[in-house]
Amino acid sequence: MAEVLVDIPQVLAPSVDGARELRVEVPGGGAAVREVLDVLARDHPRFGRKIRNELGEVRRYANVFVGQDNIRDLAGQDTPVPDGVRVMIMQSVAGG
Repeated sequence: MAEVLVDIPQVLAPSVDGARELRVEVPGGGAAVREVLDVLARDHPRFGRKIRNELGEVRRYANVFVGQDNIRDLAGQDTPVPDGVRVMIMQSVAGG
């Protein structure tokens, strides 16, 4: 079982019971971002709906990083999460 630390932005914290950091246990050996998001969506359905759409794709305004790299620049949700590397979720900010 892989354990992954996930940083949650303040704006999304209410959907995970106010947590700003979550320890996610992913069944199996290694973890990919998809598996981490699956566990988060299972344990926190409201959070899952805010991060991914009904097709399971990461929403346009949500950014997921493995370490300092945006998964959109890597293998998307299939990006592996190496041991000891944090996953950080950020929400895009728009304004004028």
